[in-house]
Amino acid sequence: MFDIKLSAHLAELSKLSFTETELYEVTKEMNEIVSLMDAVSDFTATEALNTAAAVGLDQIRADVKCDSTPRSEILKNAAKSEKNAFAVPKVV
Repeated sequence: MFDIKLSAHLAELSKLSFTETELYEVTKEMNEIVSLMDAVSDFTATEALNTAAAVGLDQIRADVKCDSTPRSEILKNAAKSEKNAFAVPKVV
């Protein structure tokens, strides 16, 4: 795994400077990251992941038609409108 010598070498290659205390902390954190990545690489899925949270068609709400909000009502929120649409400044 990571040791102080490897951390110092990588810091030098990366043009980073650490105090001795910071170098020990970085080494500790890198060891934790490598351990986590080892645990992730050992993971095996026991079921198909893309279907584990599928929703059946019987669980979807019914599509109910309803009237839209009138355009004049929506345009009351606009700071400026032109030709029944929101008007915004041109950005180039």
